[in-house]
Amino acid sequence: METEGKVIKCKAAVAWEPGKPFSIEEVEVAPPKAHEVRIKIVASGVCHTDWTFLHEVGKTMNPQPFPVILGHEGAGVVESVGPGVTKMSKGDKVIPLVVPQCGQCERCLSPKTNLCTKNWETNQQCLLADGTSRITCKNQQIYQFIGVSTFSEYTVVPEDNVTKIHPDAPLDKVCLLGCGVSTGYGAAVNTGKVESGSTCAVFGLGAVGLAAVMGCKAAGASRIFAVDINPDKSEIAKTFGATEFVNPKDHSKPIQEVLKKLTNGGVDFSLECVGNVGVMVTREWPEPRRAAVEACTPAGGVCVMVGWTRIGELTLVSEDILLGKTLKGSYFGGWKSAEAVPKLVQDYMSGKLLLDEFVTHRLTLDQVNQAFELMITGKSIRTVIKM
Repeated sequence: METEGKVIKCKAAVAWEPGKPFSIEEVEVAPPKAHEVRIKIVASGVCHTDWTFLHEVGKTMNPQPFPVILGHEGAGVVESVGPGVTKMSKGDKVIPLVVPQCGQCERCLSPKTNLCTKNWETNQQCLLADGTSRITCKNQQIYQFIGVSTFSEYTVVPEDNVTKIHPDAPLDKVCLLGCGVSTGYGAAVNTGKVESGSTCAVFGLGAVGLAAVMGCKAAGASRIFAVDINPDKSEIAKTFGATEFVNPKDHSKPIQEVLKKLTNGGVDFSLECVGNVGVMVTREWPEPRRAAVEACTPAGGVCVMVGWTRIGELTLVSEDILLGKTLKGSYFGGWKSAEAVPKLVQDYMSGKLLLDEFVTHRLTLDQVNQAFELMITGKSIRTVIKM
């Protein structure tokens, strides 16, 4: 049945309240407006950032909007385009982008950042450019997470928040390039600029951390310490290039002291990929962010903060920075999104980038709550939701 120009009724996972399970609902997805694209989502990865958004509400200064459809790591096919769209057309395979790239703003024209300003404020409010969303349920507007919402069979996104990819790309694999893998990999090669022959430590071995390990290997690091409190992550970390696995639970000293001893003073690069510190803090790993900074050598060590959270503060000892360490933040791996993601897809298709190895579970949209349970209990790396 022809759907162009019509409202589409489909299934979506709606979060009606913070901290509550998702409810599978029938939603209505309106046609795209000017410079918007309506996408039939084929697959979506389940990312820790979705869980963070759902459960950090009330613990931060900025309350989050509900009801909302989460999901931001998706891939699909263009169903229709709104007036003025020139970058893609019906039938194109695409990946929605959590970071837009308009190619015209001051930041897009700068080599120093990938944080395009187009639609940034409204996307962060979980709305599209006009301050509304295209999805409703039970006569109520449903917010669109980061302006994307891939836990829905159909979604509408701004043209600058989507990129066309190779027509032969397997969507249930390359969807991971919508966030986690691109973020971790880019944090190493773009933001950290890991050097050949260097020593690296990656804290937290979820999908982002494992992708950071892969980035360190691609950059030619000679020693890559994979750090996690889950012993089951040891072997998979080596698959992505880790040379050594270090579990803070196995040591009486703080993990940064362990790493300093193993490297005669500290690693050249450390990447903090734990993210939700409010959940991950334990007796064995009390301050993973601080540990990542202190694990670096004072002589030019670089620490990259990658894991996303709005909870907690990072307290630094001024000497850490004054002696020559550099602390950086990384968002979406520093990639200029619309131009970089298609190239990453090509790298995967040519065997230069691992993706299949991240996928440990495949579930349906009806099983989305199960997917989150697998993630927070450490039983999955990435679950892919097939629509």
